[in-house]
Amino acid sequence: MPAVGYGTMLYPEPDRAVELIGHALAVGYRHIDTARKYGSEHWVGEAIRGAGVAREHLWVTTKVTEEDARANDFAQSVEVSLETLGLDYVDLLLIHWPQPKVPLEETIGALARAKQQGLTRNIGVSNFTVALLDEAIAKSPEPLFTNQVEYHAYLRQDKLLAACARHGMTMTCYAPLARGSILSDPVLCEIARTHGKTAAQVALRWLVQQPMVAVVPRALQVTEIEENIDLFDFELTGEEMIRIGELRDRNMRVVDPEIRRPAWDEG
Repeated sequence: MPAVGYGTMLYPEPDRAVELIGHALAVGYRHIDTARKYGSEHWVGEAIRGAGVAREHLWVTTKVTEEDARANDFAQSVEVSLETLGLDYVDLLLIHWPQPKVPLEETIGALARAKQQGLTRNIGVSNFTVALLDEAIAKSPEPLFTNQVEYHAYLRQDKLLAACARHGMTMTCYAPLARGSILSDPVLCEIARTHGKTAAQVALRWLVQQPMVAVVPRALQVTEIEENIDLFDFELTGEEMIRIGELRDRNMRVVDPEIRRPAWDEG
């Protein structure tokens, strides 16, 4: 899975969605992150068809919403996603949010069957706590590839990082820029000036420089799309990594929906 993907949640100007996704593909993104809940799968499919990039060179992630946690609903959701995307398979299929009203074994079983049927190359979860992740691993007949969660320089996720490492999984970070909240941080801005980069690039570089971590930032301007993938011509020093890591003591969440959130791990 490419370390930097393009997130496709919430397009305030829907008529520009295909253009923006297409631009991401044109400037080198090969990882596109979508979901049934986002409503962006049809735009992703259209952009892919217009991009001229061979399918085997792309990594497409989508997710099944918690409203479809029952096995039959889950299978139907996967079929609709593939039809909407215009693809025979996705590279990664995730359970979008845990659903406490449905036995996890049922949902995990449906997720695993999608892989066994060739509808996805890899499977994983999103917004799972350490306890839920351990349970999912124990109940899945197929290996889980990633846990996609909120993680950025203002949120400590040490326990989840350790759990993913213990299970040999990646962590995929959504809202890696805390929806813009970290971009004026003095520490990030100072380090950015040192490297001739932006605060956003430093914040994203801090994430991908950690072992087994990937990011899927959203961007609504072509300049931001280009900025967010331009991370691999500099490296943060050990001291800079520590300084940025200390910012996590703020423990600020920007995605915390009361109706579906689990009991988050602290730290």
